[in-house]
Amino acid sequence: MAVLLYGLRLPDPAITSHFLHCRSKPSPRPLSVTASLSSPPTIQIVGGKTLGLYGNGSSNSSNTLEVCHGENDWIDLDADLYHWTKTLRPVQWYPGHIAKTERELKEQLKLMDVVIEVRDARVPMSTSHPQMDAWLGTRKRILVLNREDMISTADRNAWAAYYARQGTKVAFSNGQLGMGTMKLGRLAKTLAAAVNVKRRAKGLLPRPVRAGIVGYPNVGKSSLINRLLKRRMCPAAPRPGVTRELKWVQFGKDLELLDSPGIIPMRISDQTAAIKLAICDDIGERSYDVVDVAVILVQMLSRLPAVGTRALHDRYKIDTDGRCGKTFVQKLALQLFNGDINQAAFRVLTDFRKGKFGWIALERPPR
Repeated sequence: MAVLLYGLRLPDPAITSHFLHCRSKPSPRPLSVTASLSSPPTIQIVGGKTLGLYGNGSSNSSNTLEVCHGENDWIDLDADLYHWTKTLRPVQWYPGHIAKTERELKEQLKLMDVVIEVRDARVPMSTSHPQMDAWLGTRKRILVLNREDMISTADRNAWAAYYARQGTKVAFSNGQLGMGTMKLGRLAKTLAAAVNVKRRAKGLLPRPVRAGIVGYPNVGKSSLINRLLKRRMCPAAPRPGVTRELKWVQFGKDLELLDSPGIIPMRISDQTAAIKLAICDDIGERSYDVVDVAVILVQMLSRLPAVGTRALHDRYKIDTDGRCGKTFVQKLALQLFNGDINQAAFRVLTDFRKGKFGWIALERPPR
């Protein structure tokens, strides 16, 4: 489903003629997302760390006030992000193989007992396909937030609590190291167990459960399958567009998995989501201007309490000049890359993707 900036108080349009007109604010202003997720009533959370909104289980009044203030800051930054992206060249990426994949996937969905939808744990809302609910209908679904290792405990717990309130079956995983994958396999078999109960009632022999793995490009679908199988059966690489065709693979005697190429809307109407896809490398590099994306990332990081201007200064020994991303990237280019601003922008993006600023999510659950 699309991420909507709904019900937000946006800044005065007079100050938004260009996203590079950076503004200084008295306090950090992090990022938020607003959306709703409809799902079955069953609640089941597997994998990862102990559930708790901010990890410590405390409920005193001072902590409550701090949480409320933090959530308001995320809303304010989301409003900033909306205006920063308004004047940019739209980020669009729709390789030819994706249209073919969508057609074939709709046919294969008829054969699936359960669907495993994989999202990037750093941007769960932005990696939610707006048509996924319509395609799946009432079919059983497991939501997987992959790359759990790339977000903080507080971020993970906030999303776990959100999906628990929604009644959504969610699993957290790390496809690179295999954490959470075995629990995911058991959950898929459990959800689809009713299939063979019905077959036996009809006098038919049981068959393996069929689970389809779907999601945006480069969110770790193939890596999850390879970890489940404990061998490299599906091509996987840290870039979008590696998987190009649907492929069924056998997992033991009880489970069949369908690996599918990443699917993405033909047109991304929410450009704040598109920028976050670019930052997290979940969309092809040719679809965006690397400098524009790095500038916005710097301005976002400077407003996130978990990072802030201090972390940027400590990393590059450059002042942030009132959190102006354009000036910062230009200074980095002069200091490290002989004035090559593209190399400087790529360095900032790579450092974020490798966790050099710490493991943080770029979205928090809707309030």
